[in-house]
Amino acid sequence: MSVNGQGAAGAAPGVSAAHNGGSHRPVSPGGDDVLNKRVEATVESVDVLLVEDDPGDAMLAEELLTDTVLTTRITWVETLTDARPKLRNFRGCVLLDLNLPDAHGLDLLRQILDAAPSAAVVVLTGLDDEHEGLAAVAAGAQDYLVKGQVDGSLLARSLRYSVERKRADENVRKLREARMRARENMRLERGLLPQVLLERSPLSHRAYYRPGRKRALVGGDFYDAVEKDGTTHVIIGDVSGHGPDEAALGVSLRIAWRALIMGGVAEHEVLFHLEDILVSERAQEEMYATLCMSSMDTGADRMRVRVLGHPPPMILRNGVVEEIPASPQPPLGVFPVETEAEPDVFSLPEGSSVLFYTDGLVDAYDDGPPERLEVGGLRNLVARVLDQGVSLNHLPEYVVDEAERSNGGPLQDDVAMLLVKHGDPQ
Repeated sequence: MSVNGQGAAGAAPGVSAAHNGGSHRPVSPGGDDVLNKRVEATVESVDVLLVEDDPGDAMLAEELLTDTVLTTRITWVETLTDARPKLRNFRGCVLLDLNLPDAHGLDLLRQILDAAPSAAVVVLTGLDDEHEGLAAVAAGAQDYLVKGQVDGSLLARSLRYSVERKRADENVRKLREARMRARENMRLERGLLPQVLLERSPLSHRAYYRPGRKRALVGGDFYDAVEKDGTTHVIIGDVSGHGPDEAALGVSLRIAWRALIMGGVAEHEVLFHLEDILVSERAQEEMYATLCMSSMDTGADRMRVRVLGHPPPMILRNGVVEEIPASPQPPLGVFPVETEAEPDVFSLPEGSSVLFYTDGLVDAYDDGPPERLEVGGLRNLVARVLDQGVSLNHLPEYVVDEAERSNGGPLQDDVAMLLVKHGDPQ
């Protein structure tokens, strides 16, 4: 591209102009023009923001592109100041002179890259500044061209390839981010949904988890079950909100609960210490957790339960489903835990089961909006599933499927379920 080039009249600064290439003259087989023709024949149109303070160079760029098959829409501006409004959400190619009246060099390039992160950038250099072009590519530009050594075919190919490289880089970045999210998701799942420790317990379990709609990460739903010194302890909970901070807090609470139980902390003190951990670990002061904790001594048929802002568990016995009339306490992290509060006690004879769950189920619509299932609707839904002859081992999947049918589609929130069985159900 020559700074003294003469040709077709250029568009005024800031005005868009469309150019459609004409025909090529015959060329000999194996020449560079054959490759260029094959490359350019399949291209899509390219939006070009030409940032160039020399009107002669700007006009020549338009003239060179007119003689190619590449379809371009060129907007010409003379300064970085004029370019800034047009860079917002720009996804085409910026053809950039590195020496402008109000900015120059790599600092100019960085400002362009920051203002239009989705755009490809091709820089223009002089014959004596080719090193600047190499430095620009190292700094984030897709290509560089030397003024005075550019024809239309080379310019068109550089623009097209630069856009394609930028798109490829974007795809690689998105793929890398998706893989990182997947790995993070796996780590969070391992922390939220553990292998329970019930080898010596008279209770068996079936755990189930299903993420809510449009979720890239698991939420803050968690559960655990541990047998320690002849007592089986169970917890299920849900951190308020949806995101990585909530999931991380759920992991912290679940691991802390297991450590407190395994460390032999008195049952009535566990939630007090767990609240201290929540307050110290939460990212925002308004974050809290709902949870249900229960304990049962080996050889007994009664279970102690504490409910903090959480849906009460349900007893399944001889095909009958009943919710536990637990005394509700405020969620963890809202008000201080009442360490002196007595737990609710309910009967769990052999052959009975307890269904613990998070509120993703009760928040489902009851045959469509606006009514919600609530606990009563979920109880009826579980009873209907059991009436269909579904085994307890498959109950969680069927319950969630029925809840989604009632909701009219995938549930908004995550669902964690823990079905605890006392001996073989009758």
